[in-house]
Amino acid sequence: MAERTIPATQNEENQIVKREVTREPESYITPVTDIYEEDNGLYMMVDLPGVEKDGLKLSVEEDILTIEGHVAQPENKEYLIREYEPSNYYRQFELSEAVDQENINAELKNGVLNVFLPRAKAVQPRTIEVKFS
Repeated sequence: MAERTIPATQNEENQIVKREVTREPESYITPVTDIYEEDNGLYMMVDLPGVEKDGLKLSVEEDILTIEGHVAQPENKEYLIREYEPSNYYRQFELSEAVDQENINAELKNGVLNVFLPRAKAVQPRTIEVKFS
C-alpha cells in the first residue's frame, strides 16, 4: 500500500513540512496514521480528533482509499486567547490488488478511525493438504 496525500511543502530552512496548518476554514492537515499487518489483512489507526460521524468521509475509488474528516467549527465566540484552531483532515492511500476492497470496514471511536483492509482471497496464505496413496 502506498500513500498518496497532499504534497509536502518546505519551510524557510528547507525542512520538509508534512503538516500545513493554517487558519483558513477549508485548510487540511495530514492525519497521523499507524498501519500494521496481521495474517488476515492490514489495520490502520488514523487520528482524527474533533471529527464526528457526519464529518467523516471514507471512500475507495480506482484503487485509492481516501480519508476526509471535517471538524465542525465552533459558534462565533469572542475569545480572549485562542491557541487552538480546529482543522480538517485529508489523506489518500493507494491500494494493491492484495486488498479485498469490497470488504473494507471502519469504526470511528473517540477521535480514532480504525480501518480494516482484508486480504483478497487469492492472496491469503493457505495450507495445501497432501494425500498419500
